[in-house]
Amino acid sequence: MGGGGKSGGGGDSNTTLRYAPYLEGHHHHLLDIARGNYHATVATASPYASFAAVEVEDAFFGAGYAIASFPSLYDMYGKFMAGLDIEVLWAQEFDDTVNATEVGNLVAAERDLLDDDIEMNILPRFLTGQRDINSVMSSSFVTGKAIVEDARVKSINKFSRELRYHLIPYAVDRWKTHLQWNKDVVMTYAELMKFYYAARRDVDDLNTSMLAKDALWPFTALEYYRLAVGTLNGATNTSTDVAGGSKIGSALSGALAGGVAGGLIAGTEAGSFLGPWGMVGGAIIGGLSGLLG
Repeated sequence: MGGGGKSGGGGDSNTTLRYAPYLEGHHHHLLDIARGNYHATVATASPYASFAAVEVEDAFFGAGYAIASFPSLYDMYGKFMAGLDIEVLWAQEFDDTVNATEVGNLVAAERDLLDDDIEMNILPRFLTGQRDINSVMSSSFVTGKAIVEDARVKSINKFSRELRYHLIPYAVDRWKTHLQWNKDVVMTYAELMKFYYAARRDVDDLNTSMLAKDALWPFTALEYYRLAVGTLNGATNTSTDVAGGSKIGSALSGALAGGVAGGLIAGTEAGSFLGPWGMVGGAIIGGLSGLLG
């Protein structure tokens, strides 16, 4: 409310800065309300007290697990890339493709169809022809059956060979896909680790920030009380790292700036006897505009 100090020259003197009585009265009333009704309550009621730290490991790995519970990146590289023999892999993919169970089933189905055709069509016609020429008991009959059986075996082998030959390009594609898969596994594993550490850093920053805000809350509340104490010294601007801090600071600045503007306008338009009331009205309007703006 006032200040004192030495002046140069003959002796000590005190200078006291005073404001209009109605302003000092309102200021005292403001401090009483801020100190008695708000500050004591707000300072002990931190909005961050109930914050529970976020556990990023649970979201990534499940409860009770950490990144150390899983293979390292170098271990994954060693399993999928460093120890990979592409020739062995090719032999494996080729065998799995051309000698697959499905291929054997197709060959067996073709053999059954051919056997049925021989038993129901080819052999009956052959036997009828041999009987008509009285050659059933001759060597030509045995030779003819051998020729039919030979054709049967060759037909099945031809079908099996062509089927497996057309599967070779698919074996090559599977081999290439397997190589790319091994590479993608390692790259994806590395990306997941990078993503985990990035998220871990952000979550740690969040947890630390919230705990710090909770610990510093009494001082944060005291900052607003300090603004109330210094209200008569003029418009000030402050920034506090809490939710709503900028709004309150803007409201206080708006009230002070509005008070000055209201005093000037009222003093100019209505005369000096309206100046104080114009200042008060301007303060109210400026404060509301700061809160709502």
